[in-house]
Amino acid sequence: MGAELDLTEAPPPAETGTDARAQRVLNGLLPDTAFRGRYGPAASLAERMAHYHTPGVSIAIVDDGRVEWARGFGVRERGRPEPVTERTLFQAGSISKPIFALAVMRLVQEVRLDLDEDVNRYLTSWKVPANGTWQPRVTLRQILSHSAGLTVHGFPGYGVDEPLPSVIQVLNGTPPANTLPVVVNILPGVQSRYSGGGITVGQLLVTDVLGKPFPALMRELVFDPLGMVDSTYAQPLPPDSACAAATAHPSKGRPLAGRWHVYPEMAAAGLWTTPSDLARAGIEVQRAFRAKRTTVLSAAMAQAMLTPSAASDEVGLGFFLEGEGAAARFGHGGWDEGFVAKMIFYRDRGQGAVVMVNSNEGYPLLDEILRAVAREYTWPGYFPEDTTARVAADTLNCYIGSYEAKMFECRIARNGDRLLLTLADQPPLELRPTKENAFQAIDVDAEVVFNKVEGVVKSLALTQGGKATTAEKKPDTSEC
Repeated sequence: MGAELDLTEAPPPAETGTDARAQRVLNGLLPDTAFRGRYGPAASLAERMAHYHTPGVSIAIVDDGRVEWARGFGVRERGRPEPVTERTLFQAGSISKPIFALAVMRLVQEVRLDLDEDVNRYLTSWKVPANGTWQPRVTLRQILSHSAGLTVHGFPGYGVDEPLPSVIQVLNGTPPANTLPVVVNILPGVQSRYSGGGITVGQLLVTDVLGKPFPALMRELVFDPLGMVDSTYAQPLPPDSACAAATAHPSKGRPLAGRWHVYPEMAAAGLWTTPSDLARAGIEVQRAFRAKRTTVLSAAMAQAMLTPSAASDEVGLGFFLEGEGAAARFGHGGWDEGFVAKMIFYRDRGQGAVVMVNSNEGYPLLDEILRAVAREYTWPGYFPEDTTARVAADTLNCYIGSYEAKMFECRIARNGDRLLLTLADQPPLELRPTKENAFQAIDVDAEVVFNKVEGVVKSLALTQGGKATTAEKKPDTSEC
């Protein structure tokens, strides 16, 4: 095994051409480590698929606003010979949600729906229930941004031989539904809380308004216009599509009995699709956002989808958001029984990728592949940047001293332009400055932040694994 990779420096120039780039991706997967921004030795896709007992993987790469390449790897089901191709169907899990959001936004731009109207004005076969004498007001904008206060995070699905509930039974939590009722239990519009139950309310709403089965209206509104010929929300999956579908493998490469679960909660979890089809949807949003010619979305609708909601900077309408400026991205992940998937698209650059696998154990593969893609295609802002800062010697001297917490005592010393943290009988740990008062440990995943009151250092906060511990500075000498 080689040394860990630090990606603060760009890789050297390499041979160009689609096949060459694809091979570098497939042989350059970057496994995670216990340290932020540091990755294990580059590995091949075949090696990592074997490591995670994952029979099949499908990938589509978007560059320059088009699908540059799409390929399948491995087999649809362990122990059987049928290969995964770029047209093999995978369950998309929660990626079903942003594709559903495209349909809602098209209906909004056609003035058939209003994002800010009370959904109970549209619902006819079921209503968002009152809590005693209080009737919550819920909107589609809140549902798509997961801020409606509705319950039920996600859905486990149903075995192919189990009775299936209707959507109304799912929302009421009545047999044969296997989840709790969908209700409002926090104030709508205040905070973002993920809710597959809320998206299921949206599914019922559009079928009530349009009077058509959900799979049919999704084909009419999204799939046919975008050329997503290999996509369907049909649950159960029809026989003519089942012959092209991958089998679910929850863990250790064992096929799921019945091959997959059935999800009547179609908008939230029921999409069967391919990375290439999902790439077409992402490209549509990218083009619409930049006011280029599109089929489904207007520029205004795309911009609304990719604008942070009032409840969270990380959630738009249907998509999750990250990065700023040239690094601004939108995307979503998915997890069904035996399937995982992830899609990422750059808002302004015509770049992105979709990865789908038929194994829950293969979940880490998604990011390993995407890191290889990001490195090869020079995605901006995808890897942690080198944040080393320069701190004046006089300021560093102010941090020198002993600090005491309830559970430990430590000492800070200076080593040139860096600091040393010594805790109990541990060897000194070198800290590099990331801000004037913030330092990152080099050899463990820890951060030290110094706190001043009226210019005097009073304490430090040691953060490890997201948990911070404060230590007060003892009144010994420093060199301020």
